[in-house]
Amino acid sequence: MIRRQSYSLYGIVVTIFFFFLFASPTLQFCRHDQRDALLEFKKEFSVSYMSSWNNSIDCCSWEGVTCNARSGEVISLYLDNVSLNNTMKPNSGLFKLNYLQSLTLRKCNLYGEIPSSLGNLSQLIYLELSQNELVGQLPTSIGNLTQLSSLSLTDNHLSGKIPVSFANLTKLSTLHLTNNYFESELPLEMRRLHNLEYIFLSGNSFSGPFPSFLFTISSLQVIYSKGNQFKGPIEFRNTSSSSRLHSLSLSSNQCDGPIPESISKLFNLNILDLSFNNFIGPIPRSISQLVNLRYLDLSHNKFEGEVPHCLWRLQVVKLSYNSFSSFGKSSQVFAGTEMNLLSLLSNSFQGPFPHWICDLTSLVFLDMSINNFSGLIPSCLRNNTNLEVLNLGYNSFSGTFPDMFVNATNLKTLDISWNQLEGKLSKSLINCKAMRHLNVGSNKFKDKFPSWLGSLPSLNVLILRSNKFYGPLYDRQASIGFQSLKVIDISQNDFSGTIPAFYFSSWSAMATSQYDNMYMEDFMVYVATYRNSMEFVHKGVETEFSRIREDFIAIDFSGNKFGGKIPDSIGLLKGLRLLNLSSNAFTSDIPQSLAKLNNLEALDLSRNQLLGQIPRDLGTLSFLSTMNFSHNKLVGPIPQGTQFQSQNCSSFMSNSGLYDLEGICGKPPAPNLTPHEWSEPEEQVINWIAAAIAYGPGVFCGLVIGHIFVSHSHKHEWFMEKFRKNKHSTTE
Repeated sequence: MIRRQSYSLYGIVVTIFFFFLFASPTLQFCRHDQRDALLEFKKEFSVSYMSSWNNSIDCCSWEGVTCNARSGEVISLYLDNVSLNNTMKPNSGLFKLNYLQSLTLRKCNLYGEIPSSLGNLSQLIYLELSQNELVGQLPTSIGNLTQLSSLSLTDNHLSGKIPVSFANLTKLSTLHLTNNYFESELPLEMRRLHNLEYIFLSGNSFSGPFPSFLFTISSLQVIYSKGNQFKGPIEFRNTSSSSRLHSLSLSSNQCDGPIPESISKLFNLNILDLSFNNFIGPIPRSISQLVNLRYLDLSHNKFEGEVPHCLWRLQVVKLSYNSFSSFGKSSQVFAGTEMNLLSLLSNSFQGPFPHWICDLTSLVFLDMSINNFSGLIPSCLRNNTNLEVLNLGYNSFSGTFPDMFVNATNLKTLDISWNQLEGKLSKSLINCKAMRHLNVGSNKFKDKFPSWLGSLPSLNVLILRSNKFYGPLYDRQASIGFQSLKVIDISQNDFSGTIPAFYFSSWSAMATSQYDNMYMEDFMVYVATYRNSMEFVHKGVETEFSRIREDFIAIDFSGNKFGGKIPDSIGLLKGLRLLNLSSNAFTSDIPQSLAKLNNLEALDLSRNQLLGQIPRDLGTLSFLSTMNFSHNKLVGPIPQGTQFQSQNCSSFMSNSGLYDLEGICGKPPAPNLTPHEWSEPEEQVINWIAAAIAYGPGVFCGLVIGHIFVSHSHKHEWFMEKFRKNKHSTTE
């Protein structure tokens, strides 16, 4: 969006420049041939924007038109976000404006091919055709635009090869080809574009070796080539000794081999993004010579070995998803270091926490997850008061978690899941007023429920699963809070006691399904967009959510010792989509208020001691596709409705009083009667059939499936949430 706005702003600036360049105290009216060409162009479209284009007004005063005040020639045409809804005709009046120097037709819903008659506009300096529906190959006549300085064709459907005639555009300084279908290799002749400063090739299908001749163009400052099909090693050997290149992005290609030591020739490099390729080997030592480097992204490659200490003077270092295993021997932090982001996610690091990281006091983002770090988490992390994201999950850290959050007022995400941490949860977390996502799951914490977290005003996600938390949820001496909570998983702990009927009444974020944004709010970390993600079993299938939907609302209290009645106030949580209360000791009836959860998609009440009937109104919940009532003491008929009839028989097993299961479990097999049994009185036969209809399916299916279930010792775990890792993406 920012880039598109910059295109538009640039067009306006160019138009104003041309207006004042040719302004004169002596005003020359629009030339007749220019007016006629514009009117001819107008006839090709039907838009109200061109209402001022009529003979009663001098054409130099028409909207979007700028003339040379001395000669009356039209030198600029600016139509931005005007729905022309047509093709560019080869004989269009547009191509008769031979003096045109600036043409903007951005976001005009133009479609079809670019006609070769575009080459008639040989005086063009600025050409903007981005965000249309243009297709086909570029005409070779584009090589006639020898005065062209800026060309933008971004966000179209153009395809094929770049014509060799492109090399004639020797005055070109800015080239935008992003998000099209261009393919093959860039023509070698483009090395003659010795005035080129900015080239954007991202989002195409360019292939072959990356064109190293671009590094020979000394004027080039920016190369963005993300998301193409370039492959093979990259070469810097012929790089110009006066190279001005400061930004290089080759992300999401198929480049491989080691980074050559000759990369040091790009001594002005400020941004280097080689992520999502197949590069191998260690980081070259010569990278220390790139003294202007501030942003380095080598993530999602096959790098290995040692991380050189020279990287700690950068502001952003992304090394995730590689095989790095150690840090340079001199991993001291440089004086004045202002590192904001460090991602070491998913590598082969091991051993104790590197204490020098505590000296990176400007850190906003630190992700060390999915490694094999061990030992204690150092208390010196309390010095990193600027942290917004701290992810230490999926390691082997042990001991107690330090009380380090007294000044952590900026912290938004803390993930320490899947370690061996023990003791109590640090109450200094109460100071993290910006906290949104807290995941301490799969550790050995032993503590009461942290009801004091309910006062955190922005807490959206709370994961305490698979620890040793115990006791009741409700603390009479603390307010319930949790007004912003949308996802809570406290499963597989030792919580007990009853949950008060009013307990969920303050969980206001779960009480609505109407949200302004599709996803939970992303936030900026330096030049990266950070978003939380999670994995869990959703309706029986393990699913990765790379982004958490704003309307995803879930509760998992399974695997505890809660008893008493399920609180009626749960019916207030109208945004709830997943509810798992299985493997507890809930008694009494299933609350009728569950039928008010119109967005509910999955419900698991299995393995409790629930009584009474399954509420008939649950059949009206149109989104409810997965449910489990097995292993309770329920009685009565199975409610009618597609939601119930489409369930597996095992969802109702071990409830001896349930009946009307034929449509779900099928009829029981007919018994093999002896001749003596066939001779029984007719009344006995009728009574047996009646009993079979009433009790047979439930008892038979319950016993058979129950036997299978117990024999295999399979435990049905829903909503097994693994707040595994956090992802971030970088936009150009």
